[in-house]
Amino acid sequence: MKSYIQAIKILKDGKIKIGNEFINSSNCLNRVSSVNIYSSSDYPSANNSSFDGYAIKSSDTINLKKKLQKFEIVGTIAAGNKPLKKKIKKFQTVEIMTGALIPKSLDTIIPIEQINFYPNKKNAKYILLNKKTSKFDNVRFKGSDYKKGELLISKGTILQSNHILALKTLGIKKIQVKKKPNILFFSTGNEITKKEKISDWEVRNSNCHYIHSLNQNFLFNFKDGGILRDNQSQKFKSHINKMLNSKIDLIVTSGAVSAGKFDFVPKIIKNFKLSNYFKSVLIRPGKPIMFAKIKGKSKVIFGLPGNPISSAACFRFFVYPYLRSLLGIKEEISFKAILKNEFIKKKHFTRFVKSKLSTTKNGKLEVHILKGQESFRIKSFIQSNIWVMLPSGKSKFKKGETVDCFFPNHSNKILS
Repeated sequence: MKSYIQAIKILKDGKIKIGNEFINSSNCLNRVSSVNIYSSSDYPSANNSSFDGYAIKSSDTINLKKKLQKFEIVGTIAAGNKPLKKKIKKFQTVEIMTGALIPKSLDTIIPIEQINFYPNKKNAKYILLNKKTSKFDNVRFKGSDYKKGELLISKGTILQSNHILALKTLGIKKIQVKKKPNILFFSTGNEITKKEKISDWEVRNSNCHYIHSLNQNFLFNFKDGGILRDNQSQKFKSHINKMLNSKIDLIVTSGAVSAGKFDFVPKIIKNFKLSNYFKSVLIRPGKPIMFAKIKGKSKVIFGLPGNPISSAACFRFFVYPYLRSLLGIKEEISFKAILKNEFIKKKHFTRFVKSKLSTTKNGKLEVHILKGQESFRIKSFIQSNIWVMLPSGKSKFKKGETVDCFFPNHSNKILS
């Protein structure tokens, strides 16, 4: 049986190719940049004012001390106005608004809050200054934020709303992103049903809905293939053959992956030539998990256990890391929290445990491992807001230790 680390290495070695596409930058939320994106222009595009105020030439104030000097107001420039072509003479000034372009002969902005007017504010014909000003005060320089050709977004970035703001500010309409991997999902078992009212021997098809709900946060397209019954192993084989000539990248199954009489998924998979494969990993929950890459094809199959929490954990810690690697995203980084209670596990197993993350009054992250870690229990999953990963090689985790944490329903991208 493979360790978790060994299984992840097999996943990395079994990568498939995912293509690229161009999309409108307005629609790139949660997509992954497939190339470096560079600024298409200088930003700001020209020198402009960072305040509402009055633009002057700083050299006109060199000899000013306590004596007041009048500067004649000869115009107004608003943001969005074309550059002022009027020649500005000595001891003249132009009223200017935030973001407005600064006339070439002027180099300093006096904020409106610092201005005294003559003869008065209502009938302002001059501003009054009595001290030297520094050159370029309150000026935003051309290209001071981004210069044309400067790296804006690195390849492999999961694009967020702040990226969209920057792309649109800089006039970048189309960008190249990775296509979303296409997942075809099958639930398995005679007990699985879509009915609302069920008998005692039936189980609602929750795994399908849970994994479907992750597709926006975890960057994939989801297609529900339906339910495969215990006697439909050949139908499953037919679906795999169809996948080989389709746009489906991954088949993901839930159930029928262990060692029981009706667990047909591994048996069918072994009918195909495989280049990368593992079955069963030293983890809990989810030990029976299976992965297979079809030899010579850019297609893979994940067999997840049927119990809801096992299925959720295996998707989070096997399928999602695999999707990240396909999309060229950097390896996900855990964040650390202080353990609030003791937990004991089998030494050679990696455990994914349902836990509750909180903060102390001092802002420290603490995590409480919840009761009810069995893979059929959903109560503790509802109460949890974090997965804690406890690595192999150690049995006892004491209160006060630092442990690795992962969000259950979205990635740690914000913190990585």
